[in-house]
Amino acid sequence: MKVRVADPGKRAMNKGKSGQGVRWIGPLHALLIGFSCLLVGQGCVTQGDFRKLEERVLDDDQRSKDRPNPFKQIAQLSAQVDALRGEQAKLAGQLEVAEKKADQALKEARRARRQLAAQSGEAAASDAAAEEAAEEEFSTDDAGVTSEELAAYQKALEAWRGDDHKLCIDRFRKFLQTYPASPHADDGAYWMADCHFKQGDYRVAVLRFNDVVRVYPTGNKAADALFRQGESLLKLGPGFHDAARTVFEQVIKDYPDSARAKQAQKQLSALGTG
Repeated sequence: MKVRVADPGKRAMNKGKSGQGVRWIGPLHALLIGFSCLLVGQGCVTQGDFRKLEERVLDDDQRSKDRPNPFKQIAQLSAQVDALRGEQAKLAGQLEVAEKKADQALKEARRARRQLAAQSGEAAASDAAAEEAAEEEFSTDDAGVTSEELAAYQKALEAWRGDDHKLCIDRFRKFLQTYPASPHADDGAYWMADCHFKQGDYRVAVLRFNDVVRVYPTGNKAADALFRQGESLLKLGPGFHDAARTVFEQVIKDYPDSARAKQAQKQLSALGTG
């Protein structure tokens, strides 16, 4: 028995006449409808099958329309990248200006310290020279030093400049543990010992200054550290004067051309023959 089916072409025309409007169909939709019409004409499918097929095609067309345009997305991402690059360049410029201002402020601070030292005598002059030396360490060649290493050293030195002795000791200790082979290791050990001295831990300061001399005997802080060890011994009282005298004699012997040798000779004169 043959199944009679309605002509899909007539159904489309009737829909247009009824005022429902003519639906636009895409190429794939048209191809599938044409193929379905051929099958319907041969009696191979029912009207219900055709409707299901038509709904699937319409659904696929709608999904294709809803799918975002990849070229539009690429253009939007490119614009965002350009905006980020512009912002990065702006921040880099601001950082450069801030660094120049900070450098100028440091130079003015050093100038003020030198003027104060000239008015306050040799002890203040020595402290001012030490602070200036700390500032000038960063003008030396830092080839091979990682940015993380230099940042860690600078943070510790900032605590030393701010007279935050506990924080200074903690940061320099961590720096030395993390970067024992750093070209700034001897400087870090020296400033850590200096913080112990400034907070009144003279016994610990003796040991820490001795570490600088023992571990870095040819470093740029060796003569300073040995002299400061003698100063720390003097702070411990008369019972340690003989030990201090021995240390000052060692400064003159091992570092005769250093500025500390002259200061050590003055200390020996003040101590007398014992």
